[in-house]
Formats: sequence, structure tokens, C-alpha cells
Amino acid sequence: MAGGREIKTKIKSVQNTRKVTRALEMVSASKIRKAQERMKASRPYARAMKQVIGHLAQASSEYQHPYLVERAETKRVGYIIVSSDRGLAGGLNNNLFRKLLGEIRTWQEQGVEVDVVTIGQKASVYFRRIKVEMLASVTHLGDQPHVEQLVGVIKVMLDAYSAGSIDKVFLSYNDFVNTMTQRAAFDQLLPLPPSNSVAKHDWDYIYEPDAQTVLEHVLTRYIESLVYQAVLENVASEHAARMVAMKSASDNANKLIDTLNLVYNKARQAAITQEISEIVGGAAAV
Repeated sequence: MAGGREIKTKIKSVQNTRKVTRALEMVSASKIRKAQERMKASRPYARAMKQVIGHLAQASSEYQHPYLVERAETKRVGYIIVSSDRGLAGGLNNNLFRKLLGEIRTWQEQGVEVDVVTIGQKASVYFRRIKVEMLASVTHLGDQPHVEQLVGVIKVMLDAYSAGSIDKVFLSYNDFVNTMTQRAAFDQLLPLPPSNSVAKHDWDYIYEPDAQTVLEHVLTRYIESLVYQAVLENVASEHAARMVAMKSASDNANKLIDTLNLVYNKARQAAITQEISEIVGGAAAV
């Protein structure tokens, strides 16, 4: 059995760890409300953009934007991957990466190449280690990300799609369901999912100055809004996952401290018993 001093050192170490986990839990609890407010505030815009794009896709226009046209053959796909910059969030990032690797492996087995752009430090570090082509990355967005920070990596993927080097573009992120539940989400960005463009009508919009300019602008804003919304969802998911993980760590620390205190008391009692036995034995010898 370990000595009393050694056990006290372990207890002190676990108590210090508990202070850290409690602090992180409280910080995430205070930040999650603001993260949810930003996430919910941007949802109406993203929803309105989807509605506008749905109407444009259903119009009977003479000009068909490349973002709306399904390509006959898929040779290369691209993923925009959203992750957190910091760890200590349980299995949030690992669960997303594990499912994403399954999809990437499926594409590669079909002979399709995969390119990625990453948002967040965790994804950047992780996907540098595996056999995929990383076109761009952006990190350290903070708790209040802005669209301007994302434009660069989005443009890299859109340019690759427009140039024909990528045939499909997907968005991968953690979708915030509630404080206890976050799920890995995979959305197809380009071309627009067939469900949005199956029904055609015999009417069209009047575009000013022309259909190509208007659609180019609107569809680019649409992609940016979806990626920005995904980043906000991921930030809220990160704080929720970290709060739950740190609460679990604090609870485990409490249990460990109780166990160590019990061991310490037993060791102390054994030491006292031994000292008493030695004193009694010495007195008897005299």
C-alpha cells in the first residue's frame, strides 16, 4: 500500500485537475448561450437563401449555371470540413472524422479522388496526416466567426468546381441538436441537390444586368451562407460538448478523490496501529 504522503500528493493533484475541469465547464456554460443566439439568428437568412435558390432552380431559364447542373461522371469530389480549434470537447471531432473517413474510403474504392479544405485547427492537423489533398485551411476563427474569414477557403473550392477539377462539393460539420446531442452532418453543396431542381416551370425571372451575373452572385452568397451557418452550428456544438465532457471529468475527479481519501484513511489507521503495537511491544520488553 502506498504511503500516506504519496496518497496526499495524488489527492492534491486530482483536486487541481478538478479545479481546471470545473473552470472549463463554467466557461463553456457561459459561452454556449451566446453561441446558440448567434446560431439561431443566422438560421432565417440561411433558410431564406435556400428558398430563393429553390425558386431559381425551378425556373425555366435559358442559362443554366454550372452550380445547378449535375455532371455525367464523378472523378473527384471535394469536402469543406468544419471542426473546432481547441480540444477537451469529448468525442465531438473524432466522431465527425471517423464518419468522414468512411465516406472518403468509399469514394476512393470507386476510383474517385478526394480533395479537402479545412476550417478549424483540429481538422487541419488531422487531415495533414492522411492521404488526401488539402487545398486550403483556415484556423483560429474564435467564438464569433465572420463570413470574411471563410471567403478564402470557400473560393478555393468554388474555383476548383468551376474549373472542372472537382465534380461534387460536400460540407461536413457538427450539427447542434441540443445541449446533450450533436450529430455529424454531411450536406451536398454543389451541384444543388436534385430534390431542389427536379420540378421545372414555364416561367422565369427577369435578370438585371443578365442571368449569369445574377446567378453567379446569388449562388456564391448561398454557398457562403451555408458554410457560415455550419461554422456557427459547430461552435455551439463545441461548447455544449466541452461543457458535458468537463462535467463528466469533474464528477470522475470527485469519485477518485473519495476513493483516495478512503485509501489514505486506511493507510493512516494502519500506520497508527503499527506505532501502537511498537510502543506496547517496547513497554513489554522493558
